[in-house]
Amino acid sequence: MESRSKFLGHPAHVILIVFPLGLLSTALTFDFVARLQKKEKKKRKLSEAAYLMLGAGLLGGLAAAPFGFWDWLAIPKNTRAKRVGAAHGVGNVLALLLFGASWLLRRKAPQEDNNAALGLALAGGVLTGATSWLGAELVERLGVGVYPGAHLDSPSSLRNRDAHETSHDDELA
Repeated sequence: MESRSKFLGHPAHVILIVFPLGLLSTALTFDFVARLQKKEKKKRKLSEAAYLMLGAGLLGGLAAAPFGFWDWLAIPKNTRAKRVGAAHGVGNVLALLLFGASWLLRRKAPQEDNNAALGLALAGGVLTGATSWLGAELVERLGVGVYPGAHLDSPSSLRNRDAHETSHDDELA
């Protein structure tokens, strides 16, 4: 199935997701590098940059989400693609909530170490890794948003079977 929302012929959701993924993962990287910093000035700058990246990543996620939801609504019911898309979407909402809570905890002192904020961001990052895999499964394996004749019940790429083989044993995996 083709994407419902396109920009210059390409699916809008696929274009937009690179921003929150890049920004949120960079925020996590800055958080960890800041923890390793011995110089206080560099540590504070990296922590503040992580805070700013989180805010921008959250905005990017909010911009990408409606386009993904719009495409998901077009996926036929009772297909593996619909189930994978639902898990992908719900997981991303949860990840944004985790990153958002991390951002809120830092708001008063973005340059300071905050273990709870780091833990929430790390949990959001792990969840985003899983939901990114599901998104890639939708696009690369199931052809959602890309191919008009997509095979919406292809088995998981982890099953090592041809994309056109079908089985009711394949749910999300």
